This record gives sequence, structure tokens and C-alpha cells, in this order.
Amino acid sequence: MTAARITEVDVIDIRFPTSRELDGSDAMNPDPDYSAAYVILRTDAGDGLEGHAFAFTIGRGNDVQAAAIAALRDHVVGLSAEAVCADPGSLSRALVGDSQLRWLGPEKGVMHMAIGAVVNAVWDLAAKRAGRPVWKLLTDSEPEWLADQVDYRYIEDALTREEAVALLRKGKDGSAGRELRLLANGYPAYTTSPGWLGYSDDKVVRLAERAVADGFTQIKLKVGADLADDVRRMRAARAAVGPDVRIAVDANQRWNVAEAVEWTNALAEYAPYWIEEPTSPDDILGHATVRRGVAPVKVATGEHVHNRVVFKQLLQAEAIDVLQIDAARVGGVNENLAILLLAAKYGVPVCPHAGGVGLCELVRHLSMFDYVALTGTTEDRLIEYVDHLHEHFKDPVAIVNGHYVAPTAPGFSSEMHATSIEAYRHPGGAFWVADAAGLTEPREGTNR
Repeated sequence: MTAARITEVDVIDIRFPTSRELDGSDAMNPDPDYSAAYVILRTDAGDGLEGHAFAFTIGRGNDVQAAAIAALRDHVVGLSAEAVCADPGSLSRALVGDSQLRWLGPEKGVMHMAIGAVVNAVWDLAAKRAGRPVWKLLTDSEPEWLADQVDYRYIEDALTREEAVALLRKGKDGSAGRELRLLANGYPAYTTSPGWLGYSDDKVVRLAERAVADGFTQIKLKVGADLADDVRRMRAARAAVGPDVRIAVDANQRWNVAEAVEWTNALAEYAPYWIEEPTSPDDILGHATVRRGVAPVKVATGEHVHNRVVFKQLLQAEAIDVLQIDAARVGGVNENLAILLLAAKYGVPVCPHAGGVGLCELVRHLSMFDYVALTGTTEDRLIEYVDHLHEHFKDPVAIVNGHYVAPTAPGFSSEMHATSIEAYRHPGGAFWVADAAGLTEPREGTNR
């Protein structure tokens, strides 16, 4: 095991035809085909263990994302598997620090998402070698080691290593009891499954009622295409779920700042809990203006925030009430650790973005670590849940009474079934070959 090396970095373009039933549709993304630029790290250890991860996209451009991951191959092949798994931060810093590839960011966009996929694959391999799920690997780790996994460049004005260690040491207090409660009760979830913009009013109402019956205390609706439609859908959803269930709304970056304030306030009669991505994810001061203009409705963002530096500024500017990490947007687990620590210092709750392909599977590990060994609370914290494509994963999410069940299988829950990979590999997988020949039927919807 000690001599094992990483021998291969396989990259696969995987796409699912979700646009055909408008699953995932919103005001800015009317036709998403949920996709994964999928990476597999293989070693010569002889133990059969591999590291699996992916960058999530929505169809066209997934080939570009896959090419970006492939560009990192020479940085990874030949590395000691033991050394990389013992210190994923070392690989993270090396990949981020490549001066020529860095020019394509820096630390943002396609190249940074590629780094995140490779780093997450290392965490999957490390957790499998340790025989633990990633959330458990993180919670069991020493505060000093976890703090050293974070890159403090550009964020030391908001979070130092010493502060990170102090937060993590404090998070250890009572962690054993919280771990038992997590295993017994799970982690709170909310669902976006009723809320896709392309759904009819009847479908929204039916799925909203089902969500409440399934134990969810919050749902989310997509908004931003037409105000009259949004008012009507909010009215119908509120009537369906009653006054005590939260309804979040998500504009997916559709609006200018003034428009975001006006539109959100037009929905205020139906008590939206938060407005998500009201404007450009890069507009920190714009978010601060929206937050002042729509209170007491909360402002949430994060799924398209490039890196820890922008999150730092959103917190410093008091521009958001809810921070939304994404497991596959930034530079992997290491950078998400930095963001979780920043949120903990500033006292802002984290409600991760999920859905897509495998995002629910991944991000539950980060929130569960945050609860057990960092903030110690689930108050006003929920993980997004969407009923999409879980059947393709070996360790799929399970929801019981509106809560994520804590995974127990070793790894990051990111490994897909080989049959799914072969069927939906683009363009040569069995589904896409049959589709090109006109032999496929409309996709079976997951939100029937």
C-alpha cells in the first residue's frame, strides 16, 4: 500500500436528457440536461479502490469541462496514493498553483471546477482507504490537520489559521453526542422537486402537498420569468402547504438589483422565506442592496460563487443571510472547508445547493461534518433535496421524514454504477446511440 501510485485519471462525459420533461428548468436555464464530467483515479495498489468524482454541468459544454479535467492528468499520475490521501491539501495547492493553467482563472470557472473534481476524487479515495464516509473522516480528524487543509491566501483578513483551529477545537466539544443524534435522526432537508419553472400549476400543487406529507418543512419554487405567473404559483403553493411550511424562491440570477427588490416584494404577501440568487453571483454590493430592500425576506446565494474569496466578501459586506455551498463548483472539499469556517466565524447558516447529478450525494457529507464537528447546530440549516438521478449512484441519498440519512459506506458517495456510465456516456453510450437512431422513448420522469 505504501508504494502504491496513481496510475490513471480517466475522464468521461456523462449526460442525462432531463430537459425533455423540464426537470431542473428555471428562468435562466430552461433546458438543462444534467451532466457530469466524471473522473476516476486508479492506482496500482491492487486493492480495487478507486477515487470517483465529477464536475456538474447542464449539457452543452460538458465536453469542455471534461477536457479541463484531462488537462490535469500529468499533475496527478505517478503521485503516491498514500501521500495524496494523507494530505489532499498538498495536491489542491499544487493544482491551483500551476502558473499556466492558473491564467485561465485564477481560481474560477471551468479550470477551478476541474480542480475540484480531481480533489474530490482524492477525498473519495482517501475515505475508502480509511474505511469511513467522508463526513466521518472529517469529524474524526484533528483540528490542526483540518486547518492545514485550508488555503488562507486572500482570506487571512477574515479568517486566520489560528482562528480556524479554535473554531474546530470548539466544534469537538460534544461532537460524539451529535454524531449519535445524526445517525439516529439524520440532517434536515428541504425540497425543490415541486418548484421547477416548466411545471404546470397542478403539478406544483400536487408535488408541494406530497412534500409536506413526506415530512419536509420547506419547499422551493423557481421564479423570475413572469411576475404574474410567479404570483399565481406562489398563491397556489402557499394554499397547498399552509402557513407553517417555508417557501423559498429562486431567481437563478435573472434580475438587476432594483428589479430583484421590486419582484421579491411583490411576492411578500405569500411569505417567501428567502430569495435565492436574486442577481449576478459576482455582485457583492448588489446583494447587500437587495438584502436591505427585501427584509425580512432573507437573501441566499452561493451555488455559482467562484471561490472562498467571493464568499469572504459576501460575509464581510453583510450581503447574505444564507450561504449556499456547492460540492462541485469550487476547488473541492478543501475550499469548502474554508467556506464553512468563514460562515461559522460570521455566524451565517449554511444551506447547501444540491440536486443536479450527484450533488445531493456529495454535499450531505459537508453539512454533516459542519453539524457534528464545527458549528454543532442544525438551526435554520437544511440541505436541498431534488429527486433526480439518485438511482445511478452506488450510495444514493435516502430521505426519511424530511431528513437526509447519514451515509455509512466508505467514500464520498460519488461513485456511479458502471452500467449507468456506459449507458449515458456521451455521445457513444447506449442511450445516446439509440437516441440518435430515434429508438428512445421520452425519459421516465423522476418527479411524476
